[in-house]
Amino acid sequence: MKLPTRVKIVDVGPRDGLQNEKQPVSAEAKIGLVQRLQEAGLREIEVTSFVSPKWVPQMADNAEVMHGIQRQGGVRYSVLTPNLKGFEAAIAAPRDEWPDEIVVFGAASEAFSQKNINCSIAESIERFAPVVEAARAKGIAVRGAMSCTVGCPYEGDIAPEKVGYLAGLMKGIGVQRVDVADTIGVGTPGKVQRAIEATLAHYGIDAISGHFHDTYGQALSNTLASLELGVWNFQSSVAGLGGCPYAKGATGNVATEDVVYLLHGMGIETGIDLDKLIDAGVYISEVLGREPHSRVSKAIRTKRCG
Repeated sequence: MKLPTRVKIVDVGPRDGLQNEKQPVSAEAKIGLVQRLQEAGLREIEVTSFVSPKWVPQMADNAEVMHGIQRQGGVRYSVLTPNLKGFEAAIAAPRDEWPDEIVVFGAASEAFSQKNINCSIAESIERFAPVVEAARAKGIAVRGAMSCTVGCPYEGDIAPEKVGYLAGLMKGIGVQRVDVADTIGVGTPGKVQRAIEATLAHYGIDAISGHFHDTYGQALSNTLASLELGVWNFQSSVAGLGGCPYAKGATGNVATEDVVYLLHGMGIETGIDLDKLIDAGVYISEVLGREPHSRVSKAIRTKRCG
């Protein structure tokens, strides 16, 4: 079995990780986190979300954050834009503050789609068509986040055919690459591989990334299962930021530190300095007043103390 020799990671901590935090996190702290992530070698960072502050107050400082980050060459900065209004807000700033990529989203579960945005999967993707068209016309890349690809809090197991259906809809509106996301962290390796295989009917392996939550402790196993299929793009969150709203007290996004340790241990290059990454996780965790949700971080920091 030939595994990828190099992996690229999108750190989603500043956006997906922080958006559900109850306590306000300052723009300065978010900018500081982005700075530390890129200094650690991250080449893709999901920075913020251009959504209504009524729904996601934590992201109300989106323009301030995009203005404040010190961009580095070779780093791709992405933002979530759920509608045309959000996209227009994302490009209202000067050109050098625009995102390099926008993210749109859709669920592989009809029940999840209906309960969260009151429309069918097909209707939800159709709503994104003008957003995708507008972004690509401006030379901005488009990524599609496919949620609930292996399990749903309302429907239970999700058939691979539903994942393929969603991927086909996203391809149809011009989404360039997609994330196969286990939103509630119930997936196991075989289920994740089937979801990826269904996506491969519409996208090449280079345009597919894995996004795994660690609610049931399966995220690293699912990462390895994805690598076995040739997937070399992954999303994770520094310090394991981002809880799972459907499993009280459970961890959400897998920690970037843990994924990087796994990859480096397998001889797979990431371009990331693990020590600097751990320090970035400590930085934002101190802002939040808690310990990083990363076993690797804890182990290495304990070792540092002798």
